[in-house]
Amino acid sequence: MGWKDLLQTTDQSMVLPWVGGRSLQTDGRAWTLDGGSPLEHGWYAFRIFARTARVAGLAEGPATLGHLVRGYLVGDRLFPDGARVDPNPRLIVRQSERVHLIEAGLERFARVVAGRTHESGSLIFQGPELPLGPEDEVVRAWVDRAETLDRIRGVPPALDAAFRMLTWRRKEAERLRAVAEQHRIALEQARLREQRRQAVLEKLGDGAGRRAVAEDDFSEAAKAALSVGGAQWLDDRPAHGRGERVVQFRLDGRRFECTCDHRTLRIIDAGICLVDHETGEKGDAYFTLESLPAVIRQADREGRLVVFRHVDD
Repeated sequence: MGWKDLLQTTDQSMVLPWVGGRSLQTDGRAWTLDGGSPLEHGWYAFRIFARTARVAGLAEGPATLGHLVRGYLVGDRLFPDGARVDPNPRLIVRQSERVHLIEAGLERFARVVAGRTHESGSLIFQGPELPLGPEDEVVRAWVDRAETLDRIRGVPPALDAAFRMLTWRRKEAERLRAVAEQHRIALEQARLREQRRQAVLEKLGDGAGRRAVAEDDFSEAAKAALSVGGAQWLDDRPAHGRGERVVQFRLDGRRFECTCDHRTLRIIDAGICLVDHETGEKGDAYFTLESLPAVIRQADREGRLVVFRHVDD
C-alpha cells in the first residue's frame, strides 16, 4: 500500500504510530524526530519537514496499516496464522511476535489483525478479527486447566501454539511461586534459628543460663563453660552413667577429657588426680566445667599434674 492511506493533510501532517526511538518510517520515506519524543507509545500526528518530523499531538488510531498479519493474541504476543507447534514449550514463543498499541479489553486468545508502517517495522495492533469457531472451547479448556486441546476439533496450529505457550507459562509461574515460597520459608526458619541462637548466647553469659541451655544443647553450654576457664571445647558424647557426658577439650596446647553431669555441668571424673593425699578424699565433684581448667593449670604450675585419661594430641 502507499502511505496515502494514512491521514495526511496539505500542511504536511501525518498520523503515525510511535513505539520508541528517534526515527519514523513508511514504505517510501523516513524521518528523524526533531525536538522531544512523545511521553508514551501511541498514535500521534507529526508535522513533516524534509527529513525530520515533529510531534504535533495525539491522534486517533489505528490508521490503515500495511503488511498485515492475522493470528491469535496472548498478552502482547501474536501467533500468526501458519505458526507451527514447537514440541519444546520454552521455544514456542519463537513462533510469535510482539504487538504494540493493543487496545484494552480483548478476550484471552483473541483473534486479531496487526500491521506495519514498513516491511521490517514493528507490528502495530489494527483491530479484532472474526473468530474461526473453536476459540470459546479453547478458553474453557484454559479455565479448566486442560493440558492439551486434543479433544477440541478444528483448532488452528496458531491457536494451539498460543494455548501451549500460555499453559507452560502458567505452570512455570506456579513453579517459581512455589520455589519463592520455599525460599521464604527457609529464610524464616534461618531467622528463627538465628533468633534462638542469639537467645542461647545471651543465656550462656552466666552459670544459670548455661545450665538452662544444657538441657537442650549440651555442646553449646559446654563450649561456653570451658571458655570461662580459657579452654576450647572439642567434642562430647554420652558416658556410661545415666545423665553423664564425656567432654574433650584443649587447654594450653594439650588435650584433656573429663566426665560431667549433663544438667549441672559438675565434674564427675576430672581425668586428672584430684585426691587429697592426707584425707584420701576425691575432690572431682567440687569443680565444674568452668573451674576445671584453672585447677589443671594450677596443678601444672606446681608440678603436681597427674593425668589419668590420656587423649591423643
